[in-house]
Amino acid sequence: MRRHRPAAPWLALAALAVAAAPAQAEDLRLGTEGAYPPYNYIDASGELQGFDIAFGNTLCERMGVTCEWVAQDWDGIIPALLNGRYDAIVAAMSRTDERRAQIAFSNAYTDTPVWLVGRADEFAGVESFEDAVAALQGKTVGVQTATIFQDFVEQQLGDSVELRLYDTQDNLGLDLGAGRLDAGVADSLAWEAFLDSEGGQGFARFGPSLTGQDFPELGEGFGIGLRQEDTDLLARINAAICGMIADGTLEALHQEYLGFYSPIACEQ
Repeated sequence: MRRHRPAAPWLALAALAVAAAPAQAEDLRLGTEGAYPPYNYIDASGELQGFDIAFGNTLCERMGVTCEWVAQDWDGIIPALLNGRYDAIVAAMSRTDERRAQIAFSNAYTDTPVWLVGRADEFAGVESFEDAVAALQGKTVGVQTATIFQDFVEQQLGDSVELRLYDTQDNLGLDLGAGRLDAGVADSLAWEAFLDSEGGQGFARFGPSLTGQDFPELGEGFGIGLRQEDTDLLARINAAICGMIADGTLEALHQEYLGFYSPIACEQ
């Protein structure tokens, strides 16, 4: 029987070097829209910015992974996750039962109310939801496609309004300001840029602030979307979010990027 020759000393040293070398950093690809300020948007230099981006980068630091961001149109953001273009969605996505049929969600990391916006003079004095429904009868209402706002209008207003769909919130705002819409429905913070713009002068919120507590189709806060089989990754993300809640990091990000903080509970 042939005996194996002992390994050369340099081979043994090489093996020790490999064993001692740190493991390659894990890459985590995060999908976002890049067209929904102040949560996520692309700045003048072509870089992704906003609360979602700062939150996602902080989350990756907590998890010890390297982040890579992928911009994706909203109407394809879930299909692209399922097809493996990225590992998680960080894009101000509301956690709804309809979406849970396709993907899993992390703990909530923020939550803001939904507003109805239209011309201030046309909807003056409209305060209750019942008054808003009556005032919108026969009107044209715009929403971003494939959103909870589309679900809300379809379920709560139905055929009493003409629903018009938009690819981005910015394009919705342009048509509203130009008089091609009577009203729009979107997240309260997403309306701020429009209401502060020249085109948004003379427009205002009407009716109550709307939340998922009263309208389940509006969801249960914003969460990170993942493929349902990625249970280990979900557990690690939830642990990192809970850590950010406990030490005040999440509150600081809210204050810096959104200007408010409503306490969020760790759901683990």
